[in-house]
Amino acid sequence: MSAAGRKPALAFILVTVFLDVLGFGLVIPVLPSLIAQFTSVRETQAEWYGVLGAAYGLMQFFAAPTLGALSDRFGRRPVLLLSMAGLGADFLVLAFAPSLLVMLIARLIGGLTGASFTVASAYVADISTPERRASGFGLIGAAFGLGFIFGPVIGGLLGNLDVRWPFFAAAALAGLNVLNGLFVLPESLPAPRRSPLAWEKANPFAAIANLARLRGAGVLVMVVALSGLAQFILRTSWVLFTTFRFEWTPRDNGLALFAVGIVAVVVQGGLLGRILKRYGEVRTVVLGLAVGAAAYLCYGLAPVGWMFCIVIVASFMSYASGPALQAIVSKAVDADAQGAALGALNALSSVMGVVAPVIGGFLLAEVADLPKSDWRIGSVFYLCAALQAAALGCALWHFRERSAPAVAARSATPRS
Repeated sequence: MSAAGRKPALAFILVTVFLDVLGFGLVIPVLPSLIAQFTSVRETQAEWYGVLGAAYGLMQFFAAPTLGALSDRFGRRPVLLLSMAGLGADFLVLAFAPSLLVMLIARLIGGLTGASFTVASAYVADISTPERRASGFGLIGAAFGLGFIFGPVIGGLLGNLDVRWPFFAAAALAGLNVLNGLFVLPESLPAPRRSPLAWEKANPFAAIANLARLRGAGVLVMVVALSGLAQFILRTSWVLFTTFRFEWTPRDNGLALFAVGIVAVVVQGGLLGRILKRYGEVRTVVLGLAVGAAAYLCYGLAPVGWMFCIVIVASFMSYASGPALQAIVSKAVDADAQGAALGALNALSSVMGVVAPVIGGFLLAEVADLPKSDWRIGSVFYLCAALQAAALGCALWHFRERSAPAVAARSATPRS
């Protein structure tokens, strides 16, 4: 793709990510309320919330590397459009769902085609130089954050009128995005750079194993896994936790997630370049993981809901670690395998997406009947803090091991 075409293409990808997350954000504050229409028992609500999240993550685990590999073979454009169409179908089925079983089927559909972020990241890698790749991933993160600025707020407001309206709105947005892509989206991967489709690339277990063996990545795969698990537990537990502990409404959760989106956009869309210039990718990862671990602990200990807003703002550095970590891994991959590698990263995240709702739902079910002042009610976030701290330890070990040969080489070089 020519340099002249890169900016419009990047703009479309960012709009695509924004609209996808906007649609996804619309339903976050109201999904527990929709589940509550079919069961009034808190423990059962938490368990079904976990099952629905696990079903989505399980399907995405198997689909993400496959769709990533397909995009390496057939191009990014058709796979991206397929993914967006599947997302729209997921929301539409949820909007009409007459039972929890139908909701489960909808989540399976969404997970099966839920690779828009995988292919969008590969698209950005196609049109970015290695030096600009972290900034490109940061712009994707910023678009993600913008979706979370507007999505939960709109979803919370619509959900207060009717719990199913946000699902119709999300389905409409996804459909409009598919139509827009059909007429506007160019292909980023030219035919000479496409690679044959191989089962090893489409096999999520083999893809993750190959990712772990990449030069320059290694233990960072474990960092992605541990940090991703903590993030997924937070995402899948947030609304139920705040509902149980602080009795937040969909509107309250929408406003809180609005604050999360604002901070994410400011950091990843505005400050990331300066942060990377000052600290570099390695130190940005380390600082972000450390701040994230402290933030999780504070979420669990917060006695009142408004303190969540303070933690969201104070932990801004944690939003910079993801793009920096993704860039380090991406640079260790050849240009014709970006889709497969980023698909493997998303498959790894999807594994965490399978496990996280089960863990979060179980912990929330265990503490659902505790008094709101009991410190144990924050157990789900204490676990997140421990996982993030473990990720930080792995990152420090990896970067120290990687820097040791370079230090030894400089020491062995004769001085003139």
